[in-house]
Amino acid sequence: EFSSYRRRLGKGELMTEKWRDLTEAEWLDALNEKRWRLHGTKLVGKGNQRQVEVVGQKTYLPNVIFRTVRNHTPKGKPYNPYEATFRVPQFITKIDIRSCLSAVYDVKTTYIRTANYISPLRRTRMGLRPVGRYRTYKCAVVGLVDPSYYPLDMEDMDKDARKEREAWLEEKFSLVRWRRYELVRTTQSGSKGWRFTGHLRRDKILQAVARRRMITRMEIEGIKAEIAEKRAAGKQILMEKVKS
Repeated sequence: EFSSYRRRLGKGELMTEKWRDLTEAEWLDALNEKRWRLHGTKLVGKGNQRQVEVVGQKTYLPNVIFRTVRNHTPKGKPYNPYEATFRVPQFITKIDIRSCLSAVYDVKTTYIRTANYISPLRRTRMGLRPVGRYRTYKCAVVGLVDPSYYPLDMEDMDKDARKEREAWLEEKFSLVRWRRYELVRTTQSGSKGWRFTGHLRRDKILQAVARRRMITRMEIEGIKAEIAEKRAAGKQILMEKVKS
């Protein structure tokens, strides 16, 4: 921005009606006012009683997801709170992003930079032919007038905040339990005769074993009762040979 200001100042393009050059602050205020303007609106009225009126017919966008992600911060550099990064669908334009942030969240923006990320092809296991593609998205980096801080990482929190965050994650998503399941599944699945039952605690395993033993005992008692009934009725009892 400063280079653009110096270049236009040298060309004499920043001369006002009073034959003086704009200062850096005045030029930035005029530039931001131009950037903040909303397309499809106009000022109606005179003097201090001017109101914003929508030109034409209002157009309501369909359900569009703006996913907030953490800014790209090089290692050793501070986090920039005057910048926000979003992942948006590819058909969303810069005007749509500025209008949505202003109308829905009352957020003023200074600049918007977008870039399309084309996902690589998903190929077969041997890599011979493509079978699909991962999700392609558009990344939008938005400059903010007011600072906005992204939630801290677990490593950046203090002890109490980290403990509270871990408790919330465990309550909502049960991460610890599923991490244990995944660890056991990936490390023990190759063992001979091993079958993942979903139980990892010793008391749960013993309960499952006792439950299976009770089911087996009930089946045996049912067979004994059936044999006794046939013997009392004088019917022939056929014993099938079970392969051991």
